[in-house]
Amino acid sequence: MKTYIFTYLCSCILAVVITPIIIAVGRKLRIYDSPTARKVHTGQIPRIGGVAIFLSSTLLVTTVLFLDNAVGDRFRGIQTQIIALLCTATFIFLVGFVDDVRGGIRVRHKLMAQIAAAGVMCLAGARIESLNFANLFTLRFGLASFPLTILWIIGITNAVNLIDGLDGLAAGICAIACTVIAVFALVRGELVLAVMMLALVGSLSGFLFFNFNPARIFMGDCGSMFLGFMLGSTSVMCAMKSGTIVALALPAVVLGLPIFDTAFSILRRYLNRWAITSPDRGHLHHRLLDMGLRHHHVVIIMYVITALAAGLGMFMMVTRGGATLVIFFCVILLLLLAFRAVGAIRLRETIARIKYNKAIAKEAAEDARLFQEIHLAFRQTVSFKRWWQAVSDVAEKEEFSELCVTVTGRNGHKHKFMWRTNNYEKDGEEIVVVQLPISRHRFGLAMEIEVKMPINGLLESTGRRMMLLGRLIDEYSIPRPENKKEDISILKFRNTKQWVKAKNQTPVVVVG
Repeated sequence: MKTYIFTYLCSCILAVVITPIIIAVGRKLRIYDSPTARKVHTGQIPRIGGVAIFLSSTLLVTTVLFLDNAVGDRFRGIQTQIIALLCTATFIFLVGFVDDVRGGIRVRHKLMAQIAAAGVMCLAGARIESLNFANLFTLRFGLASFPLTILWIIGITNAVNLIDGLDGLAAGICAIACTVIAVFALVRGELVLAVMMLALVGSLSGFLFFNFNPARIFMGDCGSMFLGFMLGSTSVMCAMKSGTIVALALPAVVLGLPIFDTAFSILRRYLNRWAITSPDRGHLHHRLLDMGLRHHHVVIIMYVITALAAGLGMFMMVTRGGATLVIFFCVILLLLLAFRAVGAIRLRETIARIKYNKAIAKEAAEDARLFQEIHLAFRQTVSFKRWWQAVSDVAEKEEFSELCVTVTGRNGHKHKFMWRTNNYEKDGEEIVVVQLPISRHRFGLAMEIEVKMPINGLLESTGRRMMLLGRLIDEYSIPRPENKKEDISILKFRNTKQWVKAKNQTPVVVVG
């Protein structure tokens, strides 16, 4: 017991001593987290607080592990996995630190680093090979244990990273999670993992003196990624040694807020057709702020929800059989209700958005198919007449109401070539009118296209069809005339002409 108290208190004191130094260094080197539209702070805040968390926790861990006591003896029995954990966690910390200092590491590069570090942990023997579901049945994963373990570790890592949006939020939630894992490790006799978690709890406790609202320093990616990787990896090691679902279910419910927040963020961005890594203001803490709650009130509310989920989840350690699963699903339901209360889950809107995206995707596929057909027709345009025929076919297939091409000759005279449908003036029909100015043609001609299109369905589809027309005109302008008797007079405009093609009718040439 003295070792555990010593670990917690010393790491806490170290964090209290080191953090002000890191604040001064961050200000000296101007390593700030600047305010943006999606961030809630307004000033320049140093963002390398993870250095204090990393140093205060790892210094204590490496010291305690080499003591001549029960913890040291256990360490020497599993030192390969523990050394692999400390090395990979240090690597993840350094990746986050470089990103905090330079601010230029791409998301996919950080993801590749996380996958590599999680892969090393798998090779070191830390894998989820089997899980016993409340003594009801055992699920063995075989070769699937590698991707499953990697997915779990990088999922927890990024969940903690994404929840780091308010002063003290990620630090407090991670402190609760580390405490729960430490208790579980002590109950299971995993003394080394318990010491590592207590060191993290102590460092986070000391760091919170400077990180709680109003924060004087942020942990940054180096802190959030380090904490997430440590939590994900230690929970895997607990599950590997205990072999029960509780070892993963307990961290899952304690970190339920960041896990569900990450899942709903991915779903939200997918439904909105944004990049999954794009930032937004739809996270749980943003929604609570938008409801009018104060900054520290939001953080305390999320602390309370996390502590309540942790407290209920701890009952899984003393229950047997199906009761364990019942408790797990009850806690999950509680977390979902919390998200539902702030509007993060709207089933009807989600279903409607899925149908909307499906309709857009169907229309986009049809437009792409049609574009391929039209593209082939344009490639065969060797005369103005054929070019105009191809343009008219586009207007008909894309269901335009009217298309007018105005060509200005070398002498400055303007001449129009028009296509329209028979019923292009329906009463009450909403029409979009777009003008497409075309750069000067190589034969000395300038061209402008005016398109009128009815809004049939989605406005986005209407805009896409306009875009496809513009792409065709850009790629295939008026061709060089080959039939001089027919085309040279049109290009030189010796006569004023207007070509009119009505739908389902033969093109008519009107000579002015």
